[in-house]
Amino acid sequence: SLSHPEFLFVPKTDSPREHRSKDPDPGTSPPCFCACGNSFKPSAELEEPEPSRKQPGPCLHSVMARAKADPKFREIFHFNTPVLMWDQHFTLETWNRLKTRHVPYGWQGLPLTVVGSTLQLLNASANRHLFDRAAFPGGCVRCAVVGNGGILNGSRQGKAIDSHHLVFRLNGAVIKGFEEDVGTKVSFYGFTVNTMKNSLISYEEYGFTQIPQGKDLKYIFIPSDIRDYVMLKSAIQGSPVPEGSDKGDQPQKYFGPEASAEKFKLLHPDFLQYLTARFLRSEILNTQYGSLYMPSTGALMLLTALHTCDQVSAYGFITANYEQFSDHYYEVEKKPLVFYANHDMMLEAALWRSLHRAGIITLYQR
Repeated sequence: SLSHPEFLFVPKTDSPREHRSKDPDPGTSPPCFCACGNSFKPSAELEEPEPSRKQPGPCLHSVMARAKADPKFREIFHFNTPVLMWDQHFTLETWNRLKTRHVPYGWQGLPLTVVGSTLQLLNASANRHLFDRAAFPGGCVRCAVVGNGGILNGSRQGKAIDSHHLVFRLNGAVIKGFEEDVGTKVSFYGFTVNTMKNSLISYEEYGFTQIPQGKDLKYIFIPSDIRDYVMLKSAIQGSPVPEGSDKGDQPQKYFGPEASAEKFKLLHPDFLQYLTARFLRSEILNTQYGSLYMPSTGALMLLTALHTCDQVSAYGFITANYEQFSDHYYEVEKKPLVFYANHDMMLEAALWRSLHRAGIITLYQR
């Protein structure tokens, strides 16, 4: 429904591979964050990606250092998992591996020409990294991830948010009129084409008539559907969307006139696979809604920041006392948080609490 800006998948066609669990013995499953002792085995859909290499930075009290010091999270975090996908990842080996997994974890059912022609355009050095560490010499890169939760209404956290080096926002990120509570800085805007377009429809009444734009702002595409690959290609080329449900769309309308390959980041399907398998492996995966499930856009942005920044603060995310607040910070009348079958907000809430207790994130609570 258009009233909610999160993407709902069409259930995938079953294949024998997806019903064969990777490990018959649950003792050999990869460790994962489990809020209530769930120990179900990962299906072949949620197998571990091949790691890449990542060197620790110079920051002493970093996410990486704190995670490695924590007995639970040191087993869950794999900091060498590739976060972004760019042209050199498009190999025959990668195609053959990812075509067996459905979106957002792979390319099952997507035409090779669409995926390949999009990835070939992500050939700038800026497409390989979320940001250039050389721009932050010698210190800790501090990031704020701003969800849209009602807890931010009246919070007066704007200055604190804007004091971070980098600020992530997502979906219906209403700023005008709420600067004192949410700040104005935007370094990254994260979305799927579906959540972006639904946010523009659902939150137009609150003044959300355009996604954030700016010279230094970068866009993080979550590849949840063929629409994301098609829109990304058109955005880089500056041409109307040629096919599919967004046919005729002018990408400049969303991303501004000066969009080029450097402006766009694409989350790696292996990274999304790893986040779901290790951090947010919900019981929903065992139900009839299993093929619809994915972590929320906010969760994916927060976990992306945790794998790229040195220090991470989360604002506007679900907290234990979420019932005290409206669904979003810009609603005039309080609306209860809506739970949908494609996300597990209680598992996400438990994860944020646990990461906060471990000192790995700073979760804004009140």
